[in-house]
Amino acid sequence: MRIALITPEPGHPLLAATTALLGQGHEVEAVDPAAVDVLPGPLADVYLLKSRTPRALALARDLAARGAAVLNSPAATALCQDRLAMAELAGRAGLPFAATRAYASATVLADDPDVALPVVVKSHHSRRHDLVARADDRVQLRALAAEWADEPVVAQEFTPNSGWDHKLWVIGEQVFAALRRSELSPGGRGPTRSLPLAELPPGWAELALRVGEVFALDVYGVDIIDAGGAAPLIVDINAFPGVRGQLGAPEALAELALRAGKK
Repeated sequence: MRIALITPEPGHPLLAATTALLGQGHEVEAVDPAAVDVLPGPLADVYLLKSRTPRALALARDLAARGAAVLNSPAATALCQDRLAMAELAGRAGLPFAATRAYASATVLADDPDVALPVVVKSHHSRRHDLVARADDRVQLRALAAEWADEPVVAQEFTPNSGWDHKLWVIGEQVFAALRRSELSPGGRGPTRSLPLAELPPGWAELALRVGEVFALDVYGVDIIDAGGAAPLIVDINAFPGVRGQLGAPEALAELALRAGKK
């Protein structure tokens, strides 16, 4: 079987370990989306889309239109970049997602007299080095607007919590979990530590799997906070995140790729 990785970073720990597993009997190649616009010749059996850049999405769309199996699909990947569309779809599906409102710019948000503080401010379009910050008062909100004046943003209601994010990752039907100190906490983001599924509150793993059904995702991450009494609140969903340090994750990804390539 021929498997292709659409990524500028084939050495990422998850991809490198998966490649080592698949390389025992299968052909694995990496495609840097920054270097090509179209892939000529016969299609690979499956493409793993581990990039969210416009060029990567354009390449994936072309491959999908030609009948290639692409995980995640370019449509699902793009949806997870639009934080308002993400929140709206989650709401329609009955998922517990943080209340989200869009603004044309950070300046427009700062000028809104009705915005409730504290508030979590994020770039409308999810990408590397985007805006993710908490503003506790008008001074902080204006400071964000000064730095990100023309940035389209979303505002999410801040829900008091422990300051720890539950990181749930799903590969196929396997769920992995970890705890990470939130980047919005006063001390900033801290290290990530693995969390046995048995230590998750009841129903949280099933909720992560439900997200995949709603968003048509195969490899994804769900960020959840405890809104009180073990009530889950989803604050973000990521297509094909960098799953690190999770025992069994490379094996799960290799199995998923082989299963998709056989369809």
